[in-house]
Amino acid sequence: MPGVLLARRVDVRGQYQGAYVRRDNRVKHPRWLAQLSQQSRPGRVVNLCFIIVLLLSTVLTWREVAVLEDAYVTGQQTSLVNVARAFDAHMQLSIDDIRIYHDSMPEAINAPLPFEALRHAKNDFDALRKLPEWVISLDVMRTIPVKGVSDAFVEETHLLSRAHPWLENELTATLELGYLMYLSRHASRFAWRTQYISRAGFYLSSEDLHNTDGTDILSSYYSRESEPWMVEQTPQANPSRKLRWYSAMTPEVTLTASMPVDYRNQWLGVLAMDFDLSAINTFLANAAAGEGDGRFQLYDRHMNLIAWSGDVVTLSERENARLAGAIAKKSRGGIRFTGGYVSWQRLADFDGVMLRFHTFGEGVRSDFGTISIALTLVWLLFTSMLLISWGIIRRMVLNMSEMQRSLEWQAWHDPLTRLYNRGALFERARQQTNLCQQRQEPLAVIQLDLDHFKNINDSWGHQAGDRVLVHVGGLIGSSLRGGDIAGRVGGEEFCILLPGTDLADAYQIAERIRQRLNSKEILLSRGTTIRISASLGVSSSEEHQQYDFEQLQSVADNRLYRAKQQGRNQVQATD
Repeated sequence: MPGVLLARRVDVRGQYQGAYVRRDNRVKHPRWLAQLSQQSRPGRVVNLCFIIVLLLSTVLTWREVAVLEDAYVTGQQTSLVNVARAFDAHMQLSIDDIRIYHDSMPEAINAPLPFEALRHAKNDFDALRKLPEWVISLDVMRTIPVKGVSDAFVEETHLLSRAHPWLENELTATLELGYLMYLSRHASRFAWRTQYISRAGFYLSSEDLHNTDGTDILSSYYSRESEPWMVEQTPQANPSRKLRWYSAMTPEVTLTASMPVDYRNQWLGVLAMDFDLSAINTFLANAAAGEGDGRFQLYDRHMNLIAWSGDVVTLSERENARLAGAIAKKSRGGIRFTGGYVSWQRLADFDGVMLRFHTFGEGVRSDFGTISIALTLVWLLFTSMLLISWGIIRRMVLNMSEMQRSLEWQAWHDPLTRLYNRGALFERARQQTNLCQQRQEPLAVIQLDLDHFKNINDSWGHQAGDRVLVHVGGLIGSSLRGGDIAGRVGGEEFCILLPGTDLADAYQIAERIRQRLNSKEILLSRGTTIRISASLGVSSSEEHQQYDFEQLQSVADNRLYRAKQQGRNQVQATD
């Protein structure tokens, strides 16, 4: 382009430092682009960009899956909470019954109903209390009979006692309780048996509805009064006198809620309610079927399995310990295990916890799994396309970078001799002269011109002349030291800059170049060789402390022409 000189930023050792600069200042590269060109290779920049895109796409996909997982876990826990509340509602009906029975007993003991049948029951008790086994019933069709054992049995057992003034009133209150149990016999609840066990040697059980058989009363009473839910309701064992839950694992799983009955600070007996675990299992199975996936399991406070839906899910000892520790800290939550996910919810009306187990396979088959798989496939497709694009773009960028480097080299170098062209030489020379001047180091310039070069072109053609120039350029380049600069400044004219070199050393270098040029023959064509010579002029900054490159080149050029005038093929270093 006319009027434009292309130059490039270089350091003092001749290394490329930046982009081309137009000397007419019409276009300038941003500084950040020049720094990027200096510090990074185009291939690395492309790699970095694609790595960033890949990381961002992976993070975004992972974030979406994490959000879906959180929503899925929240849905699982919400579902568990709903089932737990429904279970609590069913349990509450039964717990309300036992509390009503418990609150009615002291009232009935304190003020018995003035019924003739109750007075007859007292008389019957006085007549039967010494018998090993006995039964008292008000109305076989509308109440539950009270069964008991003898005074002798009570006296022999340290937990039992009939030594209180409200004994007969307790008996009539128990008969009234049997009427209440009879009225609630058709309630749809988890409880299947309610009973009152008195320390006075008699008991009432909803299991004995319409059963006035007096056989096997002794063993039945003994088995009841030795149960943990009876023995552990003493004032010492249960000072709060609140309802407690008991579960037994052998010989079969049982679940019982019991509550002590006191009157005027004296322990009279225990109200107990046994729960139908098959009904609870059915409830959990229906809840699991309604949810579509997952399994529910009910545990007591000791993490003993009470009821379950479907197949029982078992955890390892380590997983059980981890789960128990988490439940002890929080009333609601979830934990991810190797095989799936477990969420839990403590129950309000049962001293235990309900768990929901969800396996990995169920998660994959759910909406969460379907969407997660779809996101993963989209990510894989995007990544595949990204890798293909990366390969294509990287190849294009590398080709463009190689082309740019080639253009840069062509802009700075003479294509024939592979030395610097005139513009590049002057740009480099000015930088070196400034540096030498700052360091107060000598600087020498050698100006070289081939002798009779026009005759070579005229005699053997321009191709022969080009071959000579290539030979000279290679010889000059191989003669340079590190830091020396050489360029072609005319048709057959060359200039060499020697930083840190005085006039004497520069003369020796020039003489060595002259001798090497004149000592070798150049093959021009088959059977045709030629020996060339050159005239050289040398100048140095130490002569007049002059660091202006153009001035030094002018001095060297004058000395070169003096060498030609004195016969050519020689070096001149003086005026």
